[in-house]
Amino acid sequence: MTTPTELGRLTGDYVLDTARTRIGFTARAALVSRVRGTFDEFEGSAHLDGDSPSRSAARLVIRARSVQTRNPKRDDHLRGKDFLDSDDHPAITFVTTRVEPAGANTFAVTGDLTVRGVTKPVTVDLELTGADGDPRGAFRVGFTGRAAVSRKDWAVSGGGGLISDKVTLEFHIAAVRKT
Repeated sequence: MTTPTELGRLTGDYVLDTARTRIGFTARAALVSRVRGTFDEFEGSAHLDGDSPSRSAARLVIRARSVQTRNPKRDDHLRGKDFLDSDDHPAITFVTTRVEPAGANTFAVTGDLTVRGVTKPVTVDLELTGADGDPRGAFRVGFTGRAAVSRKDWAVSGGGGLISDKVTLEFHIAAVRKT
């Protein structure tokens, strides 16, 4: 368990370590299996306030075109007008509006998620999984989190009845404090 004093050492400005961060999703397909996907291109930054987490803030920008499910035909369909419409809406963004402690190492991070030009609030349940210096002297933090959303809230209506409305967003975050 992390104590408030230990959380204080997290305070600072961070950038995502894109080589060690995974942003993905899971959706039920054909009503029996799950399709998992990731986004390969993104960037993000955060200001963490360990002493007062409510003063923390983060911003994430995902390139919609970078969606990958290990099936090129499906990936092209997901990039198209039925789903992400990546030609007209190249970025998916998440900007925090509120951060609340939910336990010793957990936080409810609420923000505005914009997909296809539609912005809706989403709360991501994040868990602090690690915080420490690395061998090169940089301070790193790690978080994992999830949020369940209805894709139809963002006018992502493709797939007919073969794909569930519910999509679980998954975050495995590694960030490095700026010096």
